[in-house]
Amino acid sequence: MPSYQAVLAETDWAALQTAFGSGADLPGVLARLLEPDPTVQVTALSELSELVNHQSTIYEATAPAVMFVAGILTHPATMTLRPYRDIRLRATLLGWLAAPLQDASDEAVGCIEQRFPGFLAPGTTMAAFRNLRPMLYRAVAPFLRDRDEDVREAAVVTALILAEHPALAEYRDHLAVHARRVLDTSSDDRSRRVAGKALEVWGHAPSGPGALREEPYEWQLRSDGRGDIDPPF
Repeated sequence: MPSYQAVLAETDWAALQTAFGSGADLPGVLARLLEPDPTVQVTALSELSELVNHQSTIYEATAPAVMFVAGILTHPATMTLRPYRDIRLRATLLGWLAAPLQDASDEAVGCIEQRFPGFLAPGTTMAAFRNLRPMLYRAVAPFLRDRDEDVREAAVVTALILAEHPALAEYRDHLAVHARRVLDTSSDDRSRRVAGKALEVWGHAPSGPGALREEPYEWQLRSDGRGDIDPPF
């Protein structure tokens, strides 16, 4: 992984497309993720989602923005507690990474490819973004055994989505153990769906009280409202 400082400084943000024009404003938005005020951090993350993952779309600016977020996961600023929620920003960032990665999953892009042939051709924005998955996995994997339960679960869910990349197949048996733990202990339906789907696809019998199946991907599945990251005020 390049350092987040390098991503911020060396990316020509103004030349990259976002949902609302160029990415000229992205450096300021990304920098605010490292502010000591958690209210500022969460507001910045909400703005970032609108710019680089609006309506579940992968834009030119999505890849470097995701690399920046992955690069700051170890930063002390991510240990702030979110306003009105007893959860570390680090867990929220890991969960945020899962959203565009799921929009770039095999199931999601397969559905879109049927409507728009050539969507995954080499050199396209989506193909380039999907190629980042092995590198992003290395940024997420250290948190699979984090002491914080919310961070650990968010890391597992994101890692499970990443691990469908063929280059990460060797980690699937290891991740299956974490997926079963999510099924056995998590009360979050989305986390349990991702875990159950991964176990099913990888040929591991799901355990726990009734593994939930992943809902079929639909075009523009998520609404514009990003309830998990919008400021709770």
